[in-house]
Amino acid sequence: MERIGKAELQVGRELADFIDQEVLPGTGIEPARFWQGFSALVHGFGEEQKKLLGKREELQGKIDQWYLDRRGNPANAEETRMFLEGIGYLLPDGPDFQIETENIDEEISTVAGPQLVVPASNARYALNAANARWGSLYDALYGTDALGRAMGDGYDHAHGARVIRWARAFLDRAVPLDGASHADVDSYVHAGGRLSARVSGRSFGLRDRDQYCGYQGDDSDPDAIILKNNGLHILVRIDAGDTVGRSDKAGVADMLLESALTTIIDCEDSVAAVNAAEKTVVYRNWLGLMKGDLEAEFLKAGQQRRRRLKDDISYVSAEGLPAALRRRSLLLVRNVGLLMTSPAILDRNGDEVHESLMDGMCTILIARHDLNKAVESGNSRHGSVYVVVPKLHGPKEVAYVDRVFTEIENVLDLPRNTVKIGIMDEERRTSVNLKSCIRAARARVAFINTGFLDRTGDEIHTAMEAGAFLRKSDIRTQPWITAYEDRNVDIGLACGFSGKAQIGKGMWAASDLMRDMLDQKSGHPHAGANCAWVPSPTAATLHATHYHGIDVFARQDEIAAMGSRGKLADLLNVPLAGGANWSSREIQAEIDNNAQGILGYVVRWVDQGIGCSKVPDINDVALMEDRATCRISSQMLANWMHHGVVSEDQVMDALRRMAVKVDAQNADDPNYTSMAPDFDGFAFMAACDLVFGGTKAPSGYTEPALHARRLQVLEAAESEGVVHG
Repeated sequence: MERIGKAELQVGRELADFIDQEVLPGTGIEPARFWQGFSALVHGFGEEQKKLLGKREELQGKIDQWYLDRRGNPANAEETRMFLEGIGYLLPDGPDFQIETENIDEEISTVAGPQLVVPASNARYALNAANARWGSLYDALYGTDALGRAMGDGYDHAHGARVIRWARAFLDRAVPLDGASHADVDSYVHAGGRLSARVSGRSFGLRDRDQYCGYQGDDSDPDAIILKNNGLHILVRIDAGDTVGRSDKAGVADMLLESALTTIIDCEDSVAAVNAAEKTVVYRNWLGLMKGDLEAEFLKAGQQRRRRLKDDISYVSAEGLPAALRRRSLLLVRNVGLLMTSPAILDRNGDEVHESLMDGMCTILIARHDLNKAVESGNSRHGSVYVVVPKLHGPKEVAYVDRVFTEIENVLDLPRNTVKIGIMDEERRTSVNLKSCIRAARARVAFINTGFLDRTGDEIHTAMEAGAFLRKSDIRTQPWITAYEDRNVDIGLACGFSGKAQIGKGMWAASDLMRDMLDQKSGHPHAGANCAWVPSPTAATLHATHYHGIDVFARQDEIAAMGSRGKLADLLNVPLAGGANWSSREIQAEIDNNAQGILGYVVRWVDQGIGCSKVPDINDVALMEDRATCRISSQMLANWMHHGVVSEDQVMDALRRMAVKVDAQNADDPNYTSMAPDFDGFAFMAACDLVFGGTKAPSGYTEPALHARRLQVLEAAESEGVVHG
């Protein structure tokens, strides 16, 4: 890699040129100031970060030894609590407090709705997500299995009728008329500052007149009416000439729902970026989003398409004044965690810099382009930058990130606490100390979120020496998961999150199973979460209907009145198999399921640089996979081998058989490199690294193995003059 010297840093030329030529102009920050500040950040915080990572290993070593010393004498929750307090792993909660975060956008503070997570490395996907603030309810219902599948190649009128009936019933629930049903409406008009729905010559208004926002077009013959419920808007599009509107007596052609209120542009789990060139792609897409000029060209149905960010929706308010609705999702950025270093930049000693420091400096610098815009055109209309920080272990690490962000603000001439922190509650030491973690960022925190997969991966690794764990499907039913989810909400509410910050829930992974999602994911807003992750814009539109069914903030008040629900004792109850008596068939199924999931994800990550995608599972059901799913599967197999439930030979046999299956599942991909029959490619070796080295991997993380093998692929491709990914 060609490097350029910058204030005692050695920076990959591609990244250095990108910063100097594309990012810094327009920020008001001179190059010399930026690079000197960057160097001071790297050299001022690098050693402290190493010590924090060393503390993780020190605590893990003590926990391992404690479990080894107690073999045959399992500890109860109280004994576990006392031990963890004694080693400084579990800290006192301290006095009650309220978060002090200011300048939070309404999409985070006072409106509840779906949240997308999208890889920053893919411009097309990032634009899709940013534009997913609005989605067609008709398309979401018609084009998925939500109401069954359409039949035939053309328009299925029977299926279309089911969609329209469901959508009208949705309107009746969300924005009911006073004395009539939306299913019976002949026309909608704007009259006297109110919505008038005509039914058989009679006029009916909304039961709650304040739910009417305005219209588009002519008041007596509108092109659309705009309604509002629980803070979310609904745009009913009227076009009697449209294929659908022609057969609708009110001329309703579609219903657009405000859907993905917020989107996390992800530089972490869903991204494969291991060198300066790949990191530059990530940062360049974030830059395009912050400037508002990102575009992507692609082929669809044989035609060249171009995608760009969409403009706001103009309309006439109920009072007859010009008005507009935001068209774009509010964007957050998720940086990498503290573990990894990057060869993109070397410090004064020639060592790789911590990637989290690089991400922090670069993504916040880039966000300065948004902060320099007029308020009405910016991503944040309150002058904030939202940075989600994953995989933090406890309050000292949160406090460290808070100080890092203060230093970055100083370098970039930003007011104190411009940068907001999203805390992912996905590591055990954060879960058990969540209140203290929030306190450590009380003036910055804008988000807490649970994540079952990473949290379970860390649970397995932390208690690796305690014994064999239950099967993945059984772990989901254990008391510690309920305690984990409830405590996250309870603590967030006790710390004053309601009306000020997001309390989030995790991903619905089965992106093709929308009927099941409609049936089940209403549980997230009912649990008091004012955002929850979805895998696609279509899923965001369907999930948005759940937030029309419940006032989340009223529900949060109800939950807060219940008092603390999730118990620390339950959270400390490790989900071990104990006397589980599995059949050989059940054991083999668990091995195969985990092996197939690891290989299906890793082969795309390592060979093609795809950090997140729909990967067929062992039953050929497409699931959204990222490093979190890989972490839990690899830790599961490592744990079972470590405790003799399965042998290394059994696992290797499963990996080889599942490699053949994964090859077959990817047979139509012209860029795919088969793993069988030789099983000597970098992707297969990465899977073996993850599984057979799982007990030694820091916190069970997948990044070290994946990065190392991806770099080998890139180096091999460079030597052969071939581009991979």
